[in-house]
Amino acid sequence: MANAAGARPKAKRALAVKDAAPPAIDLAPADLAALRDRIDGLDRHIQQLIAERAQFANQVGKAKGKLAAAVDYYRPEREAQVLRRVVDRNDGPLRDDVLVRVFREIMSACLAQQEPLKIGYLGPEGTHSQQAVFKHFGHSVHGLPLASIEEVFQEVEAGSADFGVVPVENSTQGTIQSTLDMFLTSGLKICGEVELRVHQHLLSRGGRIEDIERVYSHPQSFAQCKAWLRQYLPKAEKIPVASNAEAARRARNADDAAAIAGASAATVYGLKSIAGPIEDRPDNTTRFLVLGRELFPPSGNDRTSLLIFIKDQPGALFNVLAPFAQQGLSMNRIESRPGHTGLWQYAFFVDIGGHVDEPAMRRALDGVAPFVEEVKVLGSYPVAIA
Repeated sequence: MANAAGARPKAKRALAVKDAAPPAIDLAPADLAALRDRIDGLDRHIQQLIAERAQFANQVGKAKGKLAAAVDYYRPEREAQVLRRVVDRNDGPLRDDVLVRVFREIMSACLAQQEPLKIGYLGPEGTHSQQAVFKHFGHSVHGLPLASIEEVFQEVEAGSADFGVVPVENSTQGTIQSTLDMFLTSGLKICGEVELRVHQHLLSRGGRIEDIERVYSHPQSFAQCKAWLRQYLPKAEKIPVASNAEAARRARNADDAAAIAGASAATVYGLKSIAGPIEDRPDNTTRFLVLGRELFPPSGNDRTSLLIFIKDQPGALFNVLAPFAQQGLSMNRIESRPGHTGLWQYAFFVDIGGHVDEPAMRRALDGVAPFVEEVKVLGSYPVAIA
């Protein structure tokens, strides 16, 4: 992704500064007091600027006129542009992701002045899906923990939730098939994506690994930690459950039980961390999709997800992919699933760099048309930031 590539020089520069540790400074009490006074003055100024920003956000809301609900004020493409500028301006010492998180929370709080967004996610509380909600929308939202991915789709379709957040793929274990299958029949649109670095922890009530006889977790988490479990808990019974938060809920009821879950689940369910992170790959990352009811305009760095039903003929897949290459559009992912339209009929999920409203994408889609039964635009949305 362009963002990640653009961030590398900054990361190297920040690392070099860290390696060259500054000499220790022996501050006199008066000097320390002066520095603290300066920090206090900056804090007051920052607070004044945040209040001023909130006032302008209110004026923007009034300029839009009387809208039906908070969802009508939310502009993901505008937020993506603001956050990219934050990254572009950053010369340290704080990391890009730290500043993005700060500005995300400011925007979240400003938007919530109108009314908090209602966000459905795969619950219960303490799941990685909830962490993805906070990373993308900030904490000034009303989270709706739901029992299944299907229920997240249903609540957004019914209007009970403004948006939904669902996992779609993991860097270690691949695609979440139940999410892809929902797009075969759902009319919802993808209007954002979140990349979340996933750290797994072994949690229990007593905090002693020698007491553990059984471990609860989601099957994906078991797969992400199988080498660690084989080494440290080879004889423990592995019991799959619907979510890691459910695993934590069960583990809090017995000293001989443990859960594999995120660190936040320990706080929510009153557990102690025995070990962590315990995932087999340190770069373990899950990609989440943000579900909405409409498409949004281009942000300047976007991805388009398509569902393509191909006509059964020689060279069909080549004929479908060639127009995108001819227009200079990069394909990020392709995966086939049973199309539910007939025996041995398949649909292809394809991610393409660019926005559906851009001329190159339009020309590519026109070139694809003769070779397909149907092309369904699942969404055009900003590429994940930091």
